[in-house]
Amino acid sequence: MGINSIKENKIYNSLVVLNSDTELLYKYNKNKLVPFGEFLPFENFFRRVGLKKITQGYQSFSADNKREILNIDKIKFIPLICYEIIYSGKINPNKKYYDFILNISEDGWFGKSIGPAQHLSHSIFRSIEEGKNVIRSTNNGVSAFVNPKGQIIKQISEKGYFDVNKIKRVDKTYFAEHGNKIFFYFVIIYTTFIVILKIRENK
Repeated sequence: MGINSIKENKIYNSLVVLNSDTELLYKYNKNKLVPFGEFLPFENFFRRVGLKKITQGYQSFSADNKREILNIDKIKFIPLICYEIIYSGKINPNKKYYDFILNISEDGWFGKSIGPAQHLSHSIFRSIEEGKNVIRSTNNGVSAFVNPKGQIIKQISEKGYFDVNKIKRVDKTYFAEHGNKIFFYFVIIYTTFIVILKIRENK
């Protein structure tokens, strides 16, 4: 479940795992915050003139810098909160094996806009890039189970639930191994190819 947590006078947007006795097993603090939604850039200055973030509460959230794979009963998953799912190539910084991506989100502030559908589409791209299943649980958004090929297997747009009976495990994709560095590889190859052609033309 998602909660707000406090540590050393800092407020975090957190995902927690509880057992049946409500004992805390794991906690993950969000790394990537939404500007103006979760924190106010240059907050010390803008607070003096009465500005604050647009969501509930006056104080900004703090960003954590740790994202560990959670291991529960031999099921390993990467936790992502809300818009962290949109960051390509930065999901698994430790490059360790995991089974699926768990994305929880409150999409109510999008209203009736295209936002919830757009949020889901980013999840599809991450599943293809990482070669992983994506499980999304959202309030007022689109909850879904997406397989490693980017196919939506199950989906709920309103209240309800679905069962996930089988999770396919696949090998790490080339993108998951190298991330967005692939883009620079292609730039180097393309530039080298153009230079070679120009040299041959001059000869």
